[in-house]
Amino acid sequence: MLRPPYCRVATLAAVPTPATAPADPRARLADARLYLCTDARSSAADLEDFLHAALRGGVDVVQLRDKTLDVARELELQDLVARVAGSHGALWAVNDRADVASLTGAPVVHMGQGDLPTGGVRRLLGAGPVLGRSTHSAEQAAAADADPGVDYFCVGPLWATPTKPGRTAVGLDLLRQVAASEPATPWFAIGGVDGARLDAVLDAGARRVVVVRAITEAPDPERAARALRERLAG
Repeated sequence: MLRPPYCRVATLAAVPTPATAPADPRARLADARLYLCTDARSSAADLEDFLHAALRGGVDVVQLRDKTLDVARELELQDLVARVAGSHGALWAVNDRADVASLTGAPVVHMGQGDLPTGGVRRLLGAGPVLGRSTHSAEQAAAADADPGVDYFCVGPLWATPTKPGRTAVGLDLLRQVAASEPATPWFAIGGVDGARLDAVLDAGARRVVVVRAITEAPDPERAARALRERLAG
């Protein structure tokens, strides 16, 4: 029985030639609605084909986030992510690691509250990369919005999620607070967002989302991504 195209075993030798990266990553980020975080998919060994499927479905930004990887393997896979994202004209992001972002030339780098401050990131990477920041309260969201070095921020986790064990869910009330403040900076809702919860997230005022399992665990990642992206564009 043939497996779906996105389940073919990926090899680094088959990495496609990258297309030209978006000329203005900040403009591309401003237009983004659907941001995907994925692990390396080591068990399925299908990262490359999975990414192609998700990006065909309309993912705007993809981030490889896998704490089990050593640096050498992460650098190898970030090159794959860069090539696949580039072939679709999408952005790709490095999580937490300014050193990895520097070595790979990532157009986007994302930092948590406990990671390097904005000034430190900019001293290491310069003004070029788009910089994102995680926020978990109205105060943190306001600080990110007021920081000229931050290009986008995420608000969450809205619901408890296994990707952030021990992190308290903030709920939809925080989304409503942030939306009511009318941030000038692009912002994303994150944490347990999926198709069943998307209407509640949109009703709370968010217009951009970060997802994980809604696409990574979908039987058809392309179809799942397209369904989310179409609802976000509405």
